[in-house]
Amino acid sequence: MTDVLTQPRPIRLKGRSFLALALTPELPFADWLRRLDDLAARSAGFFLRRPVVLDVEGLDIDRAELRELVDQLNARNVRVMGIEGARSSLLGPDMPPAMTDGRPAADIEAPEKAPAEPVEAAEPVMSAPPVAATPVQTTPSLVVSRPVRSGQSIFFPEGDVTIIGSVASGAEIVAGGSIHVYGPLRGRALAGSTGNASARIFCRKLEAELIAIDGFYKTADDMEPELRGKPGQVWLEGETIKAAALG
Repeated sequence: MTDVLTQPRPIRLKGRSFLALALTPELPFADWLRRLDDLAARSAGFFLRRPVVLDVEGLDIDRAELRELVDQLNARNVRVMGIEGARSSLLGPDMPPAMTDGRPAADIEAPEKAPAEPVEAAEPVMSAPPVAATPVQTTPSLVVSRPVRSGQSIFFPEGDVTIIGSVASGAEIVAGGSIHVYGPLRGRALAGSTGNASARIFCRKLEAELIAIDGFYKTADDMEPELRGKPGQVWLEGETIKAAALG
């Protein structure tokens, strides 16, 4: 009998990038967890099926405290896929793996500002050479020409998101820039997700479960009742979410 040797097929390894939510806990953990519980209670399913990275950079904690924090999050159905900023002595085989080089999902480059020319008194100029036009840097945008149904998520960290239709309760829009909804906004809208504090949220009918800009959020219970069901805009002033009616 002749043995037939076959070359085994190699395992295919592929690199892939996913958008994860980064949680930055604060000491004391008990107070921070209470605030987290408050957010979860007022926005059901906020952490459901969402990958989470725990950022503990700069926290003076030991391994037991970190272990207890991860257990507390697991008990709240917040599944930590990795830990960033932790010393190697804090981690072990029973803990989520260390993660490094975390950064926002997209980099937004501000256009370079040309230095101002000094103004000085001079003789009248009869003519001036033509000035070359400065190229305009455009911001990417995503247009979704259909309603966003419950359970659906739209992630676009590169720029603005425009929804031609409604955003149902239980749906979610995450944008690196502003969010425009040409219909009722009943789900969750998170603008400025890459650190853009100037982002805004606009909608034809404000009935959102949760709105957020640059990580600062407001739930339906916190919104002004006189704005509910009306066209509105939402923006950030300092660390406070502001909302006002349109028109």
